[in-house]
Amino acid sequence: MDLFEQLTNQPRNVLPYDGTVHYYGPIFAADEAQHYFDCLMKEVFWQHDQAIIYGKTITTKRKVAWYADQAFTYTYSKTTKTALPWLSVLLEIKSHVEKISQARYNACLLNLYHDGQEGISWHSDAEKELVAKAAIASLSFGAERKFSFKHKTNKEKRSCLLEAGSLLVMKDKTQSHWSHSLPTTKTVLKPRINLTFRLMRG
Repeated sequence: MDLFEQLTNQPRNVLPYDGTVHYYGPIFAADEAQHYFDCLMKEVFWQHDQAIIYGKTITTKRKVAWYADQAFTYTYSKTTKTALPWLSVLLEIKSHVEKISQARYNACLLNLYHDGQEGISWHSDAEKELVAKAAIASLSFGAERKFSFKHKTNKEKRSCLLEAGSLLVMKDKTQSHWSHSLPTTKTVLKPRINLTFRLMRG
């Protein structure tokens, strides 16, 4: 944490302009992060994700799960998911994330990447079901992975390394002006679980 962060008690914005992305670093101790990773691996109802590309249904190696306050539907990549009721471990994690980020969330999309060869291409989380400009909190467990941003107009890029137990929060105009991705890599051999807490329209 640098002097700016110490004085303001707020992480510096990862983005240079047109949005706000705060990286808090690890918000759980190493043993806590490992505990939650193990619980999520066992308790979450993981399923392979699907996307419809050029009219064909593609099944990914990456697995996903969708939980929320109610049976929210969420459509992306031309497929629709219906939320499952919260697990107690997810509510426990959500409470801590809400306290740190000072924001409210009513849903969580989870992704399980088995190794570095699984990632996510450039996209923005701007689906109509989401409350516009609301915070999206991204929490990481397991392997460290690089996370990248690209400005939609001038293509400028920014990246940060997401550590185990770390929290990154995207808000304000970020989704309108920046795309983000999880680049693939052959150097990461261990799995990573990512939780993205969101605020859905009621």
